[in-house]
Amino acid sequence: MSRFDRYMISQLMVTFGFFSLVLVLIYWINAAVRLFDQLIADGQGFGIIMELITLSLPNVIRLALPLSAFAASVYVTNRMSQDSELIVTQATGFSPWRMARPVLYFGLIVAVLMSALMHILVPLSSTRLNERQAEIAQNITSRILTEGQFIEPTDGITVYIRDITPEGELRDVFLSDLRDPESQVTYTARRAYLVRNDGDAQLVMVDGMAQSMRTADQRLFVTEFADFSYNIGNLMNITPRTNRNSREVMTWDLLAPTAALEAETGRTAAQLVTEAHDRISQSVLGAVAALLGFSALMIGSFSRFGAWPQVIFAVVLIIVIKSLETTGLNIARSAPQMWFASYLAVVSGLVMVAALLFVASRPYLLKRKPARGATA
Repeated sequence: MSRFDRYMISQLMVTFGFFSLVLVLIYWINAAVRLFDQLIADGQGFGIIMELITLSLPNVIRLALPLSAFAASVYVTNRMSQDSELIVTQATGFSPWRMARPVLYFGLIVAVLMSALMHILVPLSSTRLNERQAEIAQNITSRILTEGQFIEPTDGITVYIRDITPEGELRDVFLSDLRDPESQVTYTARRAYLVRNDGDAQLVMVDGMAQSMRTADQRLFVTEFADFSYNIGNLMNITPRTNRNSREVMTWDLLAPTAALEAETGRTAAQLVTEAHDRISQSVLGAVAALLGFSALMIGSFSRFGAWPQVIFAVVLIIVIKSLETTGLNIARSAPQMWFASYLAVVSGLVMVAALLFVASRPYLLKRKPARGATA
């Protein structure tokens, strides 16, 4: 590797790291806020919230890396052009094809990172994330034992606990059950205890009152009780986790699906193979984005006002590539036998890169021919 290659790769990697950090933080905060609201509503602690947010990070990173590679390529190429570094390099005999070599190396590094994410880290983190969410969903205690807040563990059920003592006694309990449209019941109790009975969760309320409103005639029935046991386990209607989804399956298993895997994921063999090719195409797309950003800025001549027309042109091209990616994926998913449509964006991007480098190596193609009869 020549000194020029090492220099440009170092510039690309530093800029790539900066843009990746910024984009990952933006994506991650957006995803974390939604997850945070959901977990807080379920009464989860800070440790569990941070664990689940961390497990969502690999999926966020794989969304940000291709855009970071494109942004780094455009930024570094534009800066080197404005500092006349690329002009000096071209004057030494380097063609645009040769100057694209360090960008290609950089793209391969991004492709390796994307492959590790798409084929290993994202499936593993998705599996662990879904397992933890299933465990939390079945942990009835953690979902309702939150003092001082109105908790809705499921639709139609609202629970409020004013205080929880260190001994586990619940004080001033409010429970509203609005699931039955014909009769709405509200329970209040001075004290309550959450106990397990034959694997089921029971809320034992002491010194309380039950108010039942019959909606047909708006009549209210009030019953006071010394103690009352309310089955919480049945009202949650939690379905235990038994099968994986296709996002949790490793790519090499998707490429050779078995009948057991089809039954577990609920998808056909053609759909599983299509998803595997979708992952492969996304792994390569980061390298294509980097080359596209460099190639777009190589066309045109030097201007003291900057390369903003080329930058805008590069942004338009990456938008086109993302549109082609969506189109190809929709075609492949609607007709799994056309799995090769997953590579539409990759192939189109490489064709654009070749065309742009071809034009950049022949600058006379973009020059206007002088009008016939014009004076010098």
